[in-house]
Amino acid sequence: MTTTDDKTIVKDYFNATGFDRWRRIYGDGEVNKVQQDIRIGHQQTIDTVLEWLESDGNLQDLTICDAGCGVGSLSIPLAQAGAKVFASDISEKMVAEAQMRSQEVLNNTNNPVFSVQDLEQLSGKYHTVICLDVLIHYPAEEAAKMIAHLSSLAKSRLIISFAPKLFGFLY
Repeated sequence: MTTTDDKTIVKDYFNATGFDRWRRIYGDGEVNKVQQDIRIGHQQTIDTVLEWLESDGNLQDLTICDAGCGVGSLSIPLAQAGAKVFASDISEKMVAEAQMRSQEVLNNTNNPVFSVQDLEQLSGKYHTVICLDVLIHYPAEEAAKMIAHLSSLAKSRLIISFAPKLFGFLY
């Protein structure tokens, strides 16, 4: 399978079945036990990253790239805290949902800036680049290339989380 095929599969998934599933998991509605565990774990990751960044005491001075922003779970609180945030996702539906949530919370500000892009299309330089639970969707050799690319965008640090893939596990 080529990178293009992998990206197409991921993009199609997150613009269809995956969008509905993950929007529900990252939302406030009722979910099953497994989805609730995912929701709690994801929020713990978000809270940890926010604590790390806030502990430096300079969040308002930072430019941050949220690579694979999903529905904006990290981008929105980062913008609320004063960071300048560039957020992207491969899924048009995820970005639209993130923009809607951002407008509801932040009242139509232009921060975060949202864009539909895959990881390889990202460009620019940012103090911090963050990529949470995205690389699971790519083969290991492609993930390694994406990590190298994301590293090239970070002036100071790269924060990555990786959720293990459990084959045969449905949620």
